[in-house]
Amino acid sequence: MSDAAALDDYLAQGGKLTAPENAAPRYRGELMRLMAAFVDSEMAGAAGFADGINAAPGLGGRVAAARIVQEKFEHAARVLKIMGEFGADTARYATHQPWAARLGRDADIGTVRRPGDMRLNVFHYPLEGWVDAVMMNVLMGRATVIQLQEFTALSYQPLADAFRAILPREARHAQLGEVGLGSICAEPGGRGQAQAAAGYWMPRVAASFGTPHSARFDTLNRFGLRHETNETLLTRWRTAVSAILAANGLTA
Repeated sequence: MSDAAALDDYLAQGGKLTAPENAAPRYRGELMRLMAAFVDSEMAGAAGFADGINAAPGLGGRVAAARIVQEKFEHAARVLKIMGEFGADTARYATHQPWAARLGRDADIGTVRRPGDMRLNVFHYPLEGWVDAVMMNVLMGRATVIQLQEFTALSYQPLADAFRAILPREARHAQLGEVGLGSICAEPGGRGQAQAAAGYWMPRVAASFGTPHSARFDTLNRFGLRHETNETLLTRWRTAVSAILAANGLTA
């Protein structure tokens, strides 16, 4: 049996790696891709949400929004440090993309990534006002929690440990969004605005789970970097957000 086959077998049986020198080239490439997608998404999410801080209706909302932005940048830095151990140029990472740049509101890019940018496609769409930002935070916040729960069991132990530390803070971001949504829906006309925002963001956040029957999943699963399919995670998200929306008199 080759060393690569032996490593695949070890990882498929739940084995863990703890240092870059233990990673075979294909494993290293998939791991770097996964980390880049997370870092780029946190950078873009924070940059986009930062513009909405002053749109919050009160001081408490602005403090909460600012904390979300700060912590997302901290999460990006934490995972970027691990990328640096694999040779990534961390010094230029913060400036190599226009993280706050967005496409037009009516753009439809599905699940196809933009060249040279690993952010989830949902972070290419612009926010329009406070209600829109809160709804996006509610829906994407819950998606992030579900995706991070999957990543806490991945086979590169330092990254799994980082995601375990990040997960409670991302869960709190989602909860803050849900509190904000409740306040919006309690205001005259707020429920109608929230429903319109849900209609816009639901399909775009759903696309962040990737395509059904992904060919890459089999490779990631063999390497211990993924365990549950895109369809399984998407179904879990739909169930969760449907309940959140229903509690506020909204429909998914």
